[in-house]
Amino acid sequence: MKLLFYGINFAPELTGIGKYTGEMARWLANAGHEVRVITAPPYYPAWQVSEGYSARQYRTESWRGVRVRRTPLWVPHQPGGLKRVLHLASFALGSLPVLWAQWRWRPDMVWVVEPALMCAPAAVAFASLRGARSGLHIQDYEVDAAFDLGLIKGNTLRRWVQAGERWLMRRFDCVTTISGRMVDRARSKGVPAARVVHFPNWVDIKRVTPLTGPSVYRAELGLAPDTVVALYSGNMGNKQGLETLVEVARLLQDDPRILLVLAGDGTGRANLEALSAGLPNVRMMDLQPPERLNDWLGLADVHLLPQRADAADLVMPSKLTGMLASGRAVVVATPPETELYRVVAQDAACGVVVPPENPAAMAEALRALAADPARRADLGANGRRYAEAELSQDAILRRFETQLQSLVQGAPT
Repeated sequence: MKLLFYGINFAPELTGIGKYTGEMARWLANAGHEVRVITAPPYYPAWQVSEGYSARQYRTESWRGVRVRRTPLWVPHQPGGLKRVLHLASFALGSLPVLWAQWRWRPDMVWVVEPALMCAPAAVAFASLRGARSGLHIQDYEVDAAFDLGLIKGNTLRRWVQAGERWLMRRFDCVTTISGRMVDRARSKGVPAARVVHFPNWVDIKRVTPLTGPSVYRAELGLAPDTVVALYSGNMGNKQGLETLVEVARLLQDDPRILLVLAGDGTGRANLEALSAGLPNVRMMDLQPPERLNDWLGLADVHLLPQRADAADLVMPSKLTGMLASGRAVVVATPPETELYRVVAQDAACGVVVPPENPAAMAEALRALAADPARRADLGANGRRYAEAELSQDAILRRFETQLQSLVQGAPT
């Protein structure tokens, strides 16, 4: 197959959606398919174009058997509602010449990863005119999240934008998303059930494994043997509710065993640093190199996964897969009606679930786990077993490959 990935997020050297898309493209290329990517220069989550790249120039590169075309865009240093819209629009416009330059290559499938949905109209039009199939993968519902989180406001505007989103989603031959609840939401937006496919996040269970001894990070950070590390690692943006973690640290100041390590970058980092200034049980760090991922995840005695209440059912955090594969317990903030709750509390039985934006409940959960290493070990072992059984990268992508081939050949997915 000839597969064209089209979207703003392709930064496999980082984390989150960019890494997810990159690993998918790499795996398919290794499986013998011809894969091309149209994307932006890496800029996320720092909202600053990475060194060696330009926001004003087109660039072609090769990455692990994948041909990547990077196109210009505007990157605001402080993204707000309107600025985000203009930012996404700049990529959608700047990438059009590269998209239509693929006409002679004639891809079998044009695949868009949301966010950003602004690429969808051109992708559908190109695929339809060129006789290719089109697919939309929803990593999170960016339109719903933007309005629910207050990034974009206005009830009338919301109705118009959501109507346009529904119309676009129904134009794709296939819509995939990462959880059962998100599948239901796609159907509620009018996508025929036969076109919606559950395509969960995965983890490379060979690359991320439980450590057999202390992480080398403990010595590098000068941690005492009895220090219990509660780790948050990832994007520091608006959907995570990370201010809760600062309040958790404040409540735990009287317990010298527990250290909160908060690592990442994003629009909320400066605020977190200001809020946590003077707290002796908080350590702020940058994202760590991918080659050190296993030791980094193994630094945690407990992984932290906070969320804002108004975004809890709009996303299924991709970082959860690595947490489970690392064999460490998790503390997750999510309401009981979400799929995330079901996975953590029931299916995987890998951690403690607390209400979102409730520092007292999260602090109490951390106290209890810090005092009970046997329970931490049991929860971590449960998570690892679940990752091996349900989240294996090879198993999930082989199934996805089969679905793509059926779609390209005209059979139902």
